[in-house]
Amino acid sequence: MEGDLPDISHVDGSLDAFDRKILEELTENGRIPVAELAEKVGLSKTPCQNRFKRLIAEGFIQGFKAILNPSKMNLDHIAFAEVKLTNTHEEALNSFNAAVKKIKEVEECHMIAGRFDYLLKIRTRDIKKYRLVLGERISNLPYVANTSTNVAMETVKERG
Repeated sequence: MEGDLPDISHVDGSLDAFDRKILEELTENGRIPVAELAEKVGLSKTPCQNRFKRLIAEGFIQGFKAILNPSKMNLDHIAFAEVKLTNTHEEALNSFNAAVKKIKEVEECHMIAGRFDYLLKIRTRDIKKYRLVLGERISNLPYVANTSTNVAMETVKERG
Protein backbone atom coordinates (compact mmCIF):
# COMPACT_ATOMS: atom_id res chain seq x y z
CA MET A 1 0.00 0.00 0.00
CA GLU A 2 1.46 3.36 -1.02
CA GLY A 3 0.59 4.99 2.32
CA ASP A 4 2.67 2.42 4.21
CA LEU A 5 5.91 3.27 2.43
CA PRO A 6 8.39 5.43 4.29
CA ASP A 7 8.79 8.98 3.06
CA ILE A 8 12.25 8.98 1.48
CA SER A 9 11.93 12.33 -0.27
CA HIS A 10 14.38 13.85 2.23
CA VAL A 11 17.06 11.17 1.75
CA ASP A 12 20.69 11.98 0.95
CA GLY A 13 21.11 14.32 -2.02
CA SER A 14 23.18 11.71 -3.87
CA LEU A 15 19.99 9.80 -4.68
CA ASP A 16 18.12 10.78 -7.80
CA ALA A 17 14.49 10.07 -8.68
CA PHE A 18 15.32 6.61 -10.07
CA ASP A 19 17.17 5.60 -6.89
CA ARG A 20 14.27 6.82 -4.75
CA LYS A 21 11.76 4.90 -6.86
CA ILE A 22 13.89 1.73 -6.61
CA LEU A 23 13.95 2.08 -2.81
CA GLU A 24 10.20 2.66 -2.68
CA GLU A 25 9.47 -0.40 -4.84
CA LEU A 26 11.82 -2.60 -2.80
CA THR A 27 10.20 -1.43 0.43
CA GLU A 28 6.89 -2.68 -0.90
CA ASN A 29 8.24 -5.91 -2.45
CA GLY A 30 11.81 -6.95 -1.64
CA ARG A 31 11.50 -10.05 -3.82
CA ILE A 32 10.60 -8.25 -7.02
CA PRO A 33 12.63 -9.57 -9.99
CA VAL A 34 15.09 -7.01 -11.39
CA ALA A 35 13.39 -7.02 -14.78
CA GLU A 36 10.04 -6.12 -13.19
CA LEU A 37 11.72 -3.54 -10.93
CA ALA A 38 13.37 -1.96 -13.97
CA GLU A 39 10.04 -1.72 -15.75
CA LYS A 40 8.32 -0.14 -12.74
CA VAL A 41 11.01 2.53 -12.29
CA GLY A 42 11.44 3.25 -16.00
CA LEU A 43 14.95 1.89 -16.59
CA SER A 44 16.36 -0.97 -18.60
CA LYS A 45 17.46 -4.05 -16.67
CA THR A 46 21.23 -3.49 -16.55
CA PRO A 47 21.19 0.13 -15.29
CA CYS A 48 18.54 -0.82 -12.74
CA GLN A 49 20.61 -3.77 -11.53
CA ASN A 50 23.71 -1.54 -11.28
CA ARG A 51 21.79 1.02 -9.23
CA PHE A 52 20.37 -1.74 -7.04
CA LYS A 53 23.87 -3.09 -6.31
CA ARG A 54 25.15 0.44 -5.61
CA LEU A 55 22.32 1.11 -3.16
CA ILE A 56 23.32 -2.06 -1.30
CA ALA A 57 27.05 -1.21 -1.39
CA GLU A 58 26.42 2.32 -0.11
CA GLY A 59 24.30 1.04 2.79
CA PHE A 60 20.91 2.40 1.71
CA ILE A 61 19.69 -1.20 1.63
CA GLN A 62 20.78 -3.07 4.74
CA GLY A 63 19.48 -6.47 3.76
CA PHE A 64 16.42 -8.56 3.06
CA LYS A 65 14.36 -10.68 5.42
CA ALA A 66 11.18 -12.69 5.60
CA ILE A 67 8.34 -10.94 7.40
CA LEU A 68 6.70 -13.60 9.51
CA ASN A 69 3.04 -13.62 10.50
CA PRO A 70 3.02 -13.36 14.32
CA SER A 71 -0.50 -14.82 14.58
CA LYS A 72 0.55 -17.96 12.70
CA MET A 73 3.42 -18.32 15.17
CA ASN A 74 1.16 -17.84 18.20
CA LEU A 75 2.82 -14.52 19.11
CA ASP A 76 -0.21 -12.25 19.33
CA HIS A 77 0.59 -10.52 22.62
CA ILE A 78 2.43 -7.21 22.30
CA ALA A 79 3.59 -5.21 25.30
CA PHE A 80 5.62 -2.05 25.52
CA ALA A 81 7.87 -1.88 28.55
CA GLU A 82 9.18 1.44 29.76
CA VAL A 83 12.53 0.88 31.44
CA LYS A 84 14.21 3.26 33.88
CA LEU A 85 17.89 2.65 34.65
CA THR A 86 19.69 3.27 37.92
CA ASN A 87 22.18 5.44 36.04
CA THR A 88 22.82 6.52 32.49
CA HIS A 89 26.59 6.70 32.35
CA GLU A 90 28.05 5.31 29.14
CA GLU A 91 29.12 2.05 30.82
CA ALA A 92 25.56 1.44 32.07
CA LEU A 93 24.03 2.20 28.67
CA ASN A 94 26.48 -0.06 26.84
CA SER A 95 25.92 -2.87 29.31
CA PHE A 96 22.13 -2.60 29.06
CA ASN A 97 22.26 -2.36 25.24
CA ALA A 98 24.38 -5.49 24.89
CA ALA A 99 22.22 -7.51 27.27
CA VAL A 100 18.81 -6.49 25.86
CA LYS A 101 19.88 -7.55 22.36
CA LYS A 102 20.08 -11.14 23.65
CA ILE A 103 16.40 -11.36 24.62
CA LYS A 104 14.60 -12.84 21.61
CA GLU A 105 11.17 -11.64 22.73
CA VAL A 106 12.33 -8.01 22.52
CA GLU A 107 11.51 -6.98 18.95
CA GLU A 108 12.57 -3.35 19.35
CA CYS A 109 14.52 -1.33 21.88
CA HIS A 110 14.67 2.46 21.73
CA MET A 111 16.58 4.85 23.97
CA ILE A 112 14.12 7.58 24.94
CA ALA A 113 14.53 11.19 26.03
CA GLY A 114 11.82 11.59 28.63
CA ARG A 115 10.56 10.21 31.92
CA PHE A 116 12.11 6.77 31.31
CA ASP A 117 15.28 5.64 29.53
CA TYR A 118 14.21 2.86 27.15
CA LEU A 119 11.07 1.68 25.41
CA LEU A 120 10.97 -2.01 24.53
CA LYS A 121 8.49 -3.71 22.22
CA ILE A 122 8.04 -7.26 23.43
CA ARG A 123 6.11 -9.96 21.60
CA THR A 124 5.01 -13.17 23.36
CA ARG A 125 2.22 -15.73 23.07
CA ASP A 126 0.23 -14.36 26.03
CA ILE A 127 0.32 -12.21 29.16
CA LYS A 128 1.56 -15.14 31.27
CA LYS A 129 4.64 -15.58 29.05
CA TYR A 130 5.17 -11.80 29.01
CA ARG A 131 5.12 -11.76 32.82
CA LEU A 132 7.85 -14.42 32.85
CA VAL A 133 9.99 -12.53 30.32
CA LEU A 134 9.55 -9.30 32.27
CA GLY A 135 10.20 -10.80 35.68
CA GLU A 136 13.03 -13.16 34.83
CA ARG A 137 14.84 -11.44 31.99
CA ILE A 138 14.03 -7.74 31.53
CA SER A 139 13.96 -6.84 35.22
CA ASN A 140 17.32 -8.58 35.62
CA LEU A 141 19.05 -6.64 32.84
CA PRO A 142 22.02 -4.54 34.00
CA TYR A 143 21.15 -1.26 35.75
CA VAL A 144 17.36 -1.68 35.56
CA ALA A 145 15.73 0.31 38.36
CA ASN A 146 12.07 -0.23 37.41
CA THR A 147 9.72 -0.98 34.55
CA SER A 148 6.20 -0.06 33.54
CA THR A 149 4.13 -1.98 31.01
CA ASN A 150 1.60 -0.90 28.40
CA VAL A 151 -0.24 -3.70 26.61
CA ALA A 152 -1.37 -3.29 23.00
CA MET A 153 -5.06 -4.04 22.56
CA GLU A 154 -4.94 -3.92 18.75
CA THR A 155 -2.28 -3.25 16.14
CA VAL A 156 -3.56 -0.64 13.73
CA LYS A 157 -0.37 -0.17 11.69
CA GLU A 158 2.91 -2.01 11.80
CA ARG A 159 5.76 -1.96 9.33
CA GLY A 160 7.52 -5.29 8.80
